[in-house]
Amino acid sequence: MPPFFDVRMKGFRDRKTVAEVVALLQSRVTPNAPKRTWPRLGLTLSAPVVSPVNVPGFARAAMDGYAVRGEDTFGAEPNNPVPLTVIGSALPGVPFDGTVGAGQGVRIMTGAPLPAGADAVLPVELTVAHGGSVSATEAVAPGRHVGRIGEDVRKGQEVLRAGRVLRPQDIGMLSAIGVSEVAAVGTPTVGILTTGNELLPPFSVPVGFQITDANTPMLEALVWRDGGQILPTIRVEDQHDAVRDAIKNCAADVILISGGSSVGAEDHAPRAVAELGELLVHGVALRPASPTGFGIVDDKFVFLLPGNPVSCLCAYDLFAGPVIRRIGGRPWEMPYRTAELPTGSKIVSAVGRMDYVRVKVAHGRVEPLAVSGASILSTTVFADGFVLIDPDSEGVPAGGTAVVHFYD
Repeated sequence: MPPFFDVRMKGFRDRKTVAEVVALLQSRVTPNAPKRTWPRLGLTLSAPVVSPVNVPGFARAAMDGYAVRGEDTFGAEPNNPVPLTVIGSALPGVPFDGTVGAGQGVRIMTGAPLPAGADAVLPVELTVAHGGSVSATEAVAPGRHVGRIGEDVRKGQEVLRAGRVLRPQDIGMLSAIGVSEVAAVGTPTVGILTTGNELLPPFSVPVGFQITDANTPMLEALVWRDGGQILPTIRVEDQHDAVRDAIKNCAADVILISGGSSVGAEDHAPRAVAELGELLVHGVALRPASPTGFGIVDDKFVFLLPGNPVSCLCAYDLFAGPVIRRIGGRPWEMPYRTAELPTGSKIVSAVGRMDYVRVKVAHGRVEPLAVSGASILSTTVFADGFVLIDPDSEGVPAGGTAVVHFYD
């Protein structure tokens, strides 16, 4: 990149296209090295998991009732019950120590090991008990109501593929097969540096001429969604040395700087990044979020995210989020459901920049929200999603089609 040009109170020299920024990021980012670790939600597997055991490892009852030889119940009907002698019981974890012979049955509970000699479970509702015996009122075929060995998982079966992002049920499966360590991509660490002397702490009630910090909790939620490990957030004064030192001392894979990214007198982040490493981008042909930038400092990705909340969200989703996901072994693409839908009204855009347009979907048609300011966070709350308009387009006419990225 050319020598740093201090743009404060001068304006941007030029603006990269979104495609240029994405291509530059993709050329620089690589996943973290794999490591063996305890399974936890959101980890990305770097190697497949193969089961070392059968689940279940024994034949077990799938119903409460009686373990029997199926052939002994043949011919049983309500008007022609077949008597069976009860010789014991089997409970989960407490098997019957014996063999079921002809005309015999063992009282058994769901999940208990099937006794030797038995090949079926006669449900309790198909029996009539009397004294020490029981009568079958309906026949059960051999194998009926029995969970087979390996019915859930077979020994040697691949249960989770490489690249899988662990879900709660995956962790349950790992526990079921006795796998306490997995090979996973190292979790990316993310530091959030929040600038702005006018900001009150998150969730404070706004007072006077100060505003409450909305970006930090929003960014924390986005990083959590994308599989990052969030380091303690640092509040930074609007002073050059303070911003520079905070970047230098932040030990994270990715640093997100909220605010101070534009060309105002108090926007110190671009110069600080340039002094410490490489400022690769400052200014993007994008509305909102045109003051976005990023650089590399000591192999750390540093993103300059605009202070206006909608711009911050837009810049994170298009640039920072994909990098965090890629470092953690997840897909680059945004994790939003999409649909191509007809437009009910014209979506206006300007040639030469990408537009991030918040929209509602009503009766299957896309309608742009009338208010689109970069500081109006409520537009993202009331919107169903957003549409990205390519920089070579003047928008989408009414009756055209648009790809909606749904926030939910």
